[in-house]
Amino acid sequence: MRKLERTILAATLAAVGLPSAAFAQGEQVITVPGFADFLAVDGQTVWATNKGKVEHWSRDGKLAEVAMTHPCGAMAIAHGSLWVADCNEGTLNRIDIATAKLITSIPTGIANPEGELNVVAGAGSIWVASDAKGLIARVDPATNSVTASVTVDPGTWYMAFGAGSLWAVSASRQSLQRIDPATNAVIGKTPLGKEPGFLAAGSEGVWVQEQGDGTVARIDPQTGQLTGRVKVGDNLKWGDIDIGHGKVWLRTTDDQVFVVIKAKTLKIEERIGKAAGSGALRFTDYGLWTTAHDEHTLTFWPQSALTAKK
Repeated sequence: MRKLERTILAATLAAVGLPSAAFAQGEQVITVPGFADFLAVDGQTVWATNKGKVEHWSRDGKLAEVAMTHPCGAMAIAHGSLWVADCNEGTLNRIDIATAKLITSIPTGIANPEGELNVVAGAGSIWVASDAKGLIARVDPATNSVTASVTVDPGTWYMAFGAGSLWAVSASRQSLQRIDPATNAVIGKTPLGKEPGFLAAGSEGVWVQEQGDGTVARIDPQTGQLTGRVKVGDNLKWGDIDIGHGKVWLRTTDDQVFVVIKAKTLKIEERIGKAAGSGALRFTDYGLWTTAHDEHTLTFWPQSALTAKK
């Protein structure tokens, strides 16, 4: 990089509060006023929920924001849109990611107004837990309307889509439910540990935080059988979870920022960063994004930093 380019880059980073040394060598900490929390990856950028808005961020700074009453929970990107729940309005909001404009608000109901929930995409649909009594709304992005309601255990609001199925967790019933998108019905259940929460699903397993036990459970997506657990800490409240490159990436609140678990062996490979309170996490092929809402930061961890910090 030429001297002039370095000078311009340093000035840009300083203007948005980004340390230039961290940008090049290690994790890059971006100051985000408010309460940056849940994340959705959009190419080389991310969207984050915040107080009264969702924001679009790159490593160079904020790109856009969209006002909402109370954006909440993990979001999904599909069909050229960002799909995010509004816990105050009880709606599923669709935002055009190209223009950062609200397309529509779909009245679905929100099962957990406290904001611990997921919006997920799969089988050509968008799914959101819509009633704490036990309902998941299925939304057709072609019509922006609810086309089905899936009956599930009460207290179900954590979800993931993978291995051809929708997976849903009820914290109060301590259950993982497998939902067939062809029939909109629960076709299997797996008992879980204390206070299960966020989950991630793929061909190698369905991974569930057992927040009250401080463990992560692995379930075989074909049989629905529990195939192992790994103890991470005293608890896993509240944090987040993702999978990628044969590993489980676990955002924690205590002891460290995140934990890296090898999927096949259930071995904890690394504990990275100093504890920074609760927040979210999303893995990409080029690095990892985390938030720490109590510290008002969004952090990008390049691949080089994922093995250099413990």
